[in-house]
Order: sequence, then structure tokens, then C-alpha cells
Amino acid sequence: MTSATPRRHRAAAWACCAWLAFFVVSHVLAVIFPGEDPTGDGPWGRTAYVVYNVVLIAMAAAGAVLVLAAVRPWGRRLPRPLVLVPLWFGSVLLVVRGVPGMAENVLVVTGVAPHGLLGTIDGAEADPGTRQFWTSMAVNAYFFLGAVTLLPVARAATRRRPPSPGTRAG
Repeated sequence: MTSATPRRHRAAAWACCAWLAFFVVSHVLAVIFPGEDPTGDGPWGRTAYVVYNVVLIAMAAAGAVLVLAAVRPWGRRLPRPLVLVPLWFGSVLLVVRGVPGMAENVLVVTGVAPHGLLGTIDGAEADPGTRQFWTSMAVNAYFFLGAVTLLPVARAATRRRPPSPGTRAG
């Protein structure tokens, strides 16, 4: 590691890489072991399900590389927009998915909105004694954690100065 990147930024980057690695592995497993009905009774077929997951896997894998590029010396050789645009795009996606999901978790668990923010949680998903309830809680918390780990990396990468002309980045 380089002393030019503060330890907290490197720690955030590695935490984000761990989050992304888990995301990649879970989606690879979802493609390999799709279960009885991976399409969820939707109008799309298995091919669309696989393509969707492969796109997510590729995005997350590229994201892991770019997260490391944001804090490692070799990342300074990459054009700043190549690193910053995907980091901020991913941050926005995770905030849009993670923050309302976590708010919904809090509202459902406290009983303020037992059927969720939009009133769409019912049946087994609304019963704290079921696996579906806790799976939904875990997924919402997981995306919130993704936002919490990626935002500091995107912010640090934005503040990081490019190398001076004529100097090597490492």
C-alpha cells in the first residue's frame, strides 16, 4: 500500500471489494443453481435471467477493480473519468436501493409500517417468524452496506489528485 492514500480510504476500498466479491459469488451461484423458478413468474425466460445476472456479475467485477484503482498507485495511470464515473454511478445505484431498503427495515421491524413503505409487504414477508421476512431484511441491509462502503471510496477518489506531469504513478 502507499502512504499517499490514507489508511481509512484503503480500508473502505477493501471493505467495498469484499462486498463486491460476495455480490459476484452470490450471483454466480444464482446462475449455476437457479432454483425452481428463477424468473419469479415474470414474463421473461431463463435466458433473460442468465443475461441479467451476467451483466450484474461483470459490473460488480469491474467495480472491484475500479475500487482498488481508486486507492492504489497503479490506478493513477487510468483516466480519472474511467474510475470516477463508474464509482459514482454505482454509489448512486446503491444509495437509491440501499437507503430506502434500510428505512423500510426500520419501519417494518418497529411496527411503524408493518407492510413496508409502499404497503406491498404481506403474507410470509410480513411475518417475523418466517425465512422470507429475514431474507428481505438481510437483502435490504446488504445493499445499504454496499452504499456505506462505496460512497467513501468514490468521495476519496474524487479528492485524489492525479499525478503531476512527468512523474510515475507507481
